Amino acid sequence: MISKTQIEQRLRQKTNPLVVDTIIKLKKTNPQIAKILSKPRKLWPSVNLNQINDFAKEGEQIFVAGKVLSSGELNKKIKIISWGASENAIKKIKKSKSEFSNIKNEIKFNKELKGVKILE
Repeated sequence: MISKTQIEQRLRQKTNPLVVDTIIKLKKTNPQIAKILSKPRKLWPSVNLNQINDFAKEGEQIFVAGKVLSSGELNKKIKIISWGASENAIKKIKKSKSEFSNIKNEIKFNKELKGVKILE
């Protein structure tokens, strides 16, 4: 597990103010997600819908640090929280009656991101 000091060191290298603000908010409340977001952006995972479908159970909240891509189908009603998603992925998520939320918006309602299952 990475320490809060190491997260601080990685934070200094970040140039996107939204990422920096998100990491600062999550550093104390959810260090596991702060650790993932403090990695270089090119190491953030890009996850397909079929991978999320295999990983998730009905009604869960799934966190993806990187981008959600549209390959595959989603046949469970879940909530996906991610930094971003392709347009086709968002269409497929809505078609399956699931929800998609940007991490910036989700932190407004669930500051600690409690009850979220992390997909790396």
